[in-house]
Amino acid sequence: MFGEEIRFAREQMGYTQEDLGKFLHCDRTVISRTESGRRKPPVEEVEELGRLLNTGDLLMRLYGRVDWDASIEHPDWFEEYVDQEAIAVGMRAYQDGVMHGLLQCRQYAHALFANSPAAGSPEEVEELTRARLSRQSRYLVPDGPLLLVILDESTLRSVVGGPGVMRCQMEHLLKVAQLSNVVIHVAPFANRRARINTAMVLLELPDGRRLVYSESLDRGHLSGDPASVAKHQRRYDQLRGECLSESDSLRLISEALEGFKDDEQRARRSRLAEEQLQRRQRRQLRRGGPWIPPRRSPSA
Repeated sequence: MFGEEIRFAREQMGYTQEDLGKFLHCDRTVISRTESGRRKPPVEEVEELGRLLNTGDLLMRLYGRVDWDASIEHPDWFEEYVDQEAIAVGMRAYQDGVMHGLLQCRQYAHALFANSPAAGSPEEVEELTRARLSRQSRYLVPDGPLLLVILDESTLRSVVGGPGVMRCQMEHLLKVAQLSNVVIHVAPFANRRARINTAMVLLELPDGRRLVYSESLDRGHLSGDPASVAKHQRRYDQLRGECLSESDSLRLISEALEGFKDDEQRARRSRLAEEQLQRRQRRQLRRGGPWIPPRRSPSA
């Protein structure tokens, strides 16, 4: 948000990144990294930006609210995609297996990282969770960029972290789906001719360019080749035509929510019954053990 405000104010004043760089005696790339949120500018620079861009104390107030010490990082091969995602004016995504990162609630993201075979310390898991959630700030807000996501039905059926976590995730989906810029479709298991073999993202950039991004086992692949983008856009549109409508998709998510609520209640009752059984067994063991006479206090 801090970087977006700088970009907005700069464009309102009619300055390019190069113009602003000249005023601040730095290269254009420094301004670019500041506007994309990848650089912490010194306080003096923020004050000068406020003067040059006529923003009053807005930038300083935002600057004071940013957690600059969060040390949020993404894998190197993911960095280029994250940079483009941070400036995109529209995103169309297909996701299978696990929930799309921009739609994950905190509990789901944390469980996903904590249960990963490569899970690190609790601190590392928390840092990864914060990094995942930090990417959502531009999209999960009123009047944010278009976020159109096709969720394979497997994302609703594959349990991550238990029924309690999945309940939170389904509630989160229903909540964000109320945003005017967020559209969620579910691709059901049955009756599908169009197939996409891996998760995929189509990005639309401010200058009109389009990019396609997908991941293999080892790395991500980002391409701006028009032929490649057109091919994947066609596959995406074909699959979208076979999806449930938006209202039917939300109805299916609501049904999944009720199912996870029932599972959560059954699990809670099962745990309670197990705890009661263990307490009874401990009482029986105490009653059935050998009698040990009480110790007598030594006479004075």
